[in-house]
Amino acid sequence: MEDFKSAALQPKKTSGFIKFIRWFAFITIVVFAFIFWWQFYYVFGEGVKSGELNYVVKKGNIFKTYEGKLIQSGFRAQTIGGIQSYEFEFSVTNDSIANILMNNSGNYFDLHYKEYKGSLPWRGFSPFIVDKIIMMKAIVR
Repeated sequence: MEDFKSAALQPKKTSGFIKFIRWFAFITIVVFAFIFWWQFYYVFGEGVKSGELNYVVKKGNIFKTYEGKLIQSGFRAQTIGGIQSYEFEFSVTNDSIANILMNNSGNYFDLHYKEYKGSLPWRGFSPFIVDKIIMMKAIVR
């Protein structure tokens, strides 16, 4: 009876292969978590874009996100003396910023944005996420 009790109290030994599989699975999960964070949550760059706000809309099948377009002008065109416009497509995650932009379409904006390497469905279609309005002014025509 003594041998049975002492054997039951001692921890079970696991084989070397099982330990290897556990460590391999743990390291694989950590590496994939880091790659996912690097691709979708690491801020790759940030900056400011200026131009006339073309539109901001809320759209999506499952995840409703705010998508917009800012028209920048003044870049050199392919022809001499021509002016070419450049469109900056972005997403907005903050409802209050999106409402301000939707109510002031056609005005001139300076928008601060963060750039990610990839986009997530619940964050928007664009890797450029506008997080701040720096300046807004009406365009007089």
